[in-house]
Amino acid sequence: MIEDKNPQRTSISQLGEFGLIDHLTKNFTIAQPSTLKGIGDDAAVLDFKDKKVVVSTDMLVEGVHFDLAYMPLKHLGYKAVVTNVSDICAMNAKATQITVSIAVSNRFPLEALEELFEGITLAANEYKVDVIGGDTTSSQKGLIISITAIGEADEAELTYRNGAKSTDLLVVTGDIGAAYMGLQVLEREKQVFLVNPNSQPDLDAYTYLIERQLKPEARKDVRTLLHALEIKPTSMIDISDGLSSEIIHLCKQSKVGCNLYEDKLPLDPQFINVCEEFDIDSTTVAINGGEDYELLFTIAMEDFDKIKGNPNFSIIGHMTQESEGIHLVTRANTKIPLKARGWNAIAE
Repeated sequence: MIEDKNPQRTSISQLGEFGLIDHLTKNFTIAQPSTLKGIGDDAAVLDFKDKKVVVSTDMLVEGVHFDLAYMPLKHLGYKAVVTNVSDICAMNAKATQITVSIAVSNRFPLEALEELFEGITLAANEYKVDVIGGDTTSSQKGLIISITAIGEADEAELTYRNGAKSTDLLVVTGDIGAAYMGLQVLEREKQVFLVNPNSQPDLDAYTYLIERQLKPEARKDVRTLLHALEIKPTSMIDISDGLSSEIIHLCKQSKVGCNLYEDKLPLDPQFINVCEEFDIDSTTVAINGGEDYELLFTIAMEDFDKIKGNPNFSIIGHMTQESEGIHLVTRANTKIPLKARGWNAIAE
């Protein structure tokens, strides 16, 4: 592929704020019956009738949450939507609408924002959420994206962090740790590139890990899967800050303890290989890594038979009395207190 050395650069100032909003939002369509009025008035109008409404908001800041050296703008737009939809999924609710606000510096031409909004549109279509408003403003530094997600659920479906019982099982969807290792690969390749800008990285061995970092998916399917199994989770949270951190949130809010079993952690084979290559302990990454956007939840012990052997779920531990504390049970069967160390733990 021959790179265009003179790509088109349209200054945002040529359009003005309202022209920019019209230009960037022209591809958004309305799909949800609860959206009475989307973009184009002073406020959006939603009608959820007898449903409960859930709302979550997230902000992504350039240089803090993403690095445009290896994060394509289209992927960034997609990921920004996913991180917010994931919060709605973690309430056992269905995401229905989002608002999108951006602050952008004059180093970004219109074409860059078109790419960003292409990713947002792709995610909105994939997750069937309506984009119903937002804001654009200028920034002195870089790019900031703030998305608010709105969702709906019947009151009986809603799942909070504080419902776990001391006899419950701890369950996680998918596999964990891969997003963090994807970031390590991208950071390494960035350092190589800075030394030798002509080097072409061969990333074939890391495709799954990189995709987990650059284009994660929210688990919108879990609500349907659990409904089909006739399981109502007792508590739930999404894994954005790392498994250990999220377990501690559930335990503190539910006033219970937990035993997490090292040998039950669901790890992808590519993840294990790359941990060995980087000489990093796979368990440390799996429990501290973050950004997996899988769902972590608890279920009543009597639901064990409904979920055992299901390829979408792994039973990784069980809750205990609060007085017993929160522990990782190692393969050698020793108990280590679980700490919310998050991202910094691995770099130490």
